[in-house]
Amino acid sequence: MLPSFLSALAAIAKHPGVAVQNAVFLHEKPLGQVHCLWWPPKDGSKPPETVVLFIPGNPGLVEFYTPFLSALHDKDTTSRLAILAHAHLNHTPLPSIRLNAVDHSLTAQVQSAIEAFDALRSEFGSNTKIILVGHSVGSWISTQVLKARKDAVAGAFLLFPTISHIGDTPNGRKLSRIFTPFPRRIISSLGHIAGLIPVCVLSLLFREWPTSQLHVLRDLICSPSAIEATLSMANDEMNTIKELDLPLLQECKDKLHFYYADRDDWVGEEKDRVLKALHPNQEVLSVVHDTHGVPHAFCINHGDHLAEQCFSWLQRI
Repeated sequence: MLPSFLSALAAIAKHPGVAVQNAVFLHEKPLGQVHCLWWPPKDGSKPPETVVLFIPGNPGLVEFYTPFLSALHDKDTTSRLAILAHAHLNHTPLPSIRLNAVDHSLTAQVQSAIEAFDALRSEFGSNTKIILVGHSVGSWISTQVLKARKDAVAGAFLLFPTISHIGDTPNGRKLSRIFTPFPRRIISSLGHIAGLIPVCVLSLLFREWPTSQLHVLRDLICSPSAIEATLSMANDEMNTIKELDLPLLQECKDKLHFYYADRDDWVGEEKDRVLKALHPNQEVLSVVHDTHGVPHAFCINHGDHLAEQCFSWLQRI
């Protein structure tokens, strides 16, 4: 059963056999509608003890994360864990285009995530713990939700976090030009042509991707408006995510859990700067350094390992 703030969405499942509900969150104006995935608690007779609010990276199509979040939900032994995966504004093509957001800036994405958090809080009350889980720029958005709702957030898991100076990372320096207005208009216009590309051709280009994930990718590349939204948001990231919000992180460090890759070109040297700033005197901090070769885009085919790690953190809260 869906919470009252979600409406059911009739959609073809990209990941067959997964017990998840497709839904739409209709935000307050001017934000518009957002695609969501909802995993209810296994024991439907009681409200959840814990709800994970998952905030994706960019592109923010939550169906990329279905295997990861399903694995996390499956590990729950309390039967009282629910998960809400909340996409980014306009990143997922949805049937009612007229309800799409006019503003899909990074600021608007933060506001939409805060509204999703508030909806969960209102629905389930203060006895339900709400845990933020963010990937990449979703980690930075999670810190903004944490800043706005410090007392209500039970914990925040930051996976491959891009929370400072993203434009100065190897990928930021390499790709930032294509996020500017003229290049992104050209790239987004190619979405009309991409609709002619079958999944079997995409599988030749992305050989390690599961077929289910290729279907999610095709949704994105066939939608000029979704491409524009993702690239526009990326441009905002380059210009907005700069200085580390050290006071916030120090104040809330008992709630924070970090997961870093051994090499991550979307994080670069920022990892060392962040960790040095957060525990200059080697104070205890919940940080995991990956030793399994899991890439930044872990959601494509490395979700099980991250699910195990997040479940371990959940058990501590």
